[in-house]
Amino acid sequence: MKTIFDKNIREQLIDRIDKISEENKAEWGKMNVFQMLKHNTYWNKWILGKENHSYKQAFLGKIFGKIALKKMIKDEKPFDKNVPTSAQFKVKESNGNIESEKADWILLLNEYERFNNPEFIHGFFGKMTKEQIGVLVYKHTDHHLRQFGI
Repeated sequence: MKTIFDKNIREQLIDRIDKISEENKAEWGKMNVFQMLKHNTYWNKWILGKENHSYKQAFLGKIFGKIALKKMIKDEKPFDKNVPTSAQFKVKESNGNIESEKADWILLLNEYERFNNPEFIHGFFGKMTKEQIGVLVYKHTDHHLRQFGI
């Protein structure tokens, strides 16, 4: 199973991020390239425990979260297109410095080499093992790169 904790996988993702430019257009979804980059920097800060994020599982997650997580990370199948984004991670601003966001995202991905956030609780999936987090981060990153044809 591919995981963000594998150095070679991380490097492959970073090579793909390096290819992003303003010319990339979404093949699905509502985000433009800047919003996708900003979404991913914010999302990874949440996973890594950067800034002041709160960690609490939603009620529906307590009922369905573990089942949904197992289904999403059980195999190599990429995430489906148009998976809804939680309001917390929707980016309203539509333009900004793409190169800066790419650099920030790459720095964050490299931090998974030293991942340690025992406080992390996914808002829907709940408490996750390090292995589950590694697969989820890989699949989330791959999903958004595929969204923009990368």
